Amino acid sequence: MIKEDKIYDFSDIRDKSKENLKVLLVYPQYPNTFWSFQSILRFLNKKAAFPPLGLLTVAAMLPEKWELKLVDMNVESLNDSDIVSADAVFISAMIVQKESVKEVIKRIKKIGKPIAAGGPLFTTGWEEFIDDVDSLVLGEAESNLEPFLKDLSSGNVKKIYEVGEFPSILKTVSPRWELIKMKHYNSMCLQISRGCPFNCDFCDIVKLNGRIPRIKKGQQVVDELEALYKRGWKGGVFFVDDNLIGNHKVLENEILPAIISWQKKRKQPFLFNTQASIDLADKPGLIKLMIKAGFTTVFVGIESPQDESLQECSKYQNKNRDLVKSVNILQNAGFEIQGGFIVGFDSDSPNIFQRQIEFIQNSGIVTAMVGLLTALPKTKLYQRLKETGRLIKESSGSNTGVDMNFHPKMNMDVLMEGYKKIVKTIYSPKQYYARVKTFLKEFRPPLRKVPKLHLYYIKALFVSIWYSGIKNSGKKYYWNLFFWSVFKRPSVFPYVIGTSITRMHFSKLYCES
Repeated sequence: MIKEDKIYDFSDIRDKSKENLKVLLVYPQYPNTFWSFQSILRFLNKKAAFPPLGLLTVAAMLPEKWELKLVDMNVESLNDSDIVSADAVFISAMIVQKESVKEVIKRIKKIGKPIAAGGPLFTTGWEEFIDDVDSLVLGEAESNLEPFLKDLSSGNVKKIYEVGEFPSILKTVSPRWELIKMKHYNSMCLQISRGCPFNCDFCDIVKLNGRIPRIKKGQQVVDELEALYKRGWKGGVFFVDDNLIGNHKVLENEILPAIISWQKKRKQPFLFNTQASIDLADKPGLIKLMIKAGFTTVFVGIESPQDESLQECSKYQNKNRDLVKSVNILQNAGFEIQGGFIVGFDSDSPNIFQRQIEFIQNSGIVTAMVGLLTALPKTKLYQRLKETGRLIKESSGSNTGVDMNFHPKMNMDVLMEGYKKIVKTIYSPKQYYARVKTFLKEFRPPLRKVPKLHLYYIKALFVSIWYSGIKNSGKKYYWNLFFWSVFKRPSVFPYVIGTSITRMHFSKLYCES
């Protein structure tokens, strides 16, 4: 627990906080990362993948009489006039946004507006911002926002607000969707639960959200879906849960039946994707309900095909199982499985790079996020490396970086070259399209209503053919997959088009550098 009793100056807006305080909510810019898809969003007439769910939820917890403006720097510019016209600025960010955060803080300080900051970046790395931010609201807003607002109304705002417990999310409010333009985003996002029962030593979820999953009521989730529906959203929805199946009993008995009922009532306007642990493959009843509810894509942390590495990082749920078989079970059920992979464990030897390539290819995990091990602040890995003098610097939070923030056991040059070999190989045309075919051979999508033909689908087809079948190298592998699908598996043809467009992003990220 951080102890800080000194009073700081939000005092000059004390009286305004009781009336019509003007607050600017800022979400800083992301660099180009694995999930940014900056290369292809423009073809979809989108500007960002997801909206800032945390900041939109905090906005819904602020006094109704306040005048709020939200600037997501991933879809629009932050103008000095926005800062000047505000009485105070609230910032939320993740670690990967740190560089943008620093620039934003400089601009705000130059203009002279008070700053309150929260979110994962500040919760685990508050020390770096202690001198630059007027008030740090650490942890979850359900615990810490109310004390901050109370002190703001009296003019006695403290530097740090932190409660050493994880709050119930049964009273979490629906996000303020009217603060954004939904058309700018590829997908909306919601949350069913927080926390993960596992304790992988490189992961900061336990620090941020705890090991005991806290879950909403079914009616809460349905109300949030209804709010999106009433605002006209008809696209995908990403459930951002750390591990959707962390509390699988409540999910299976209450949440999913409520979603299924709502989807049926509304004629299934949404398809969902989320994150879950690999033991989902052991729960056939849960799988069936998720498919029926409209879940199509699940991200799973595989990390390594090597048991020694899984043991080292406490990824016990992945040990002693046939991981490819588990992935295939989920694909056979109708999920597209995306996967996270890590190299740089102490137990890794130089043969790990080829083993990772072979696993990714054999599993048919098309979207494979391979990263170098990084020590995130406050994790078990971070503490262990710090105590042994191996920590070099703070993590950038990037999932595509080619540097490390600690001294690995493997020779650094060997590790970097091996990592580059993996990503360049799996996203080369030959390997990529072979992997797509491996996936589609296993994939058994459920029968769902056929979407209406939109101009978007026609555009996607032409973009796919032009960039993958005509303009870029490796076109023969694209056409091989294209015609295989047309003549043998026409039902999965949309996935051929979708994955070919997605490869445009990965190719620029890994193969053209």
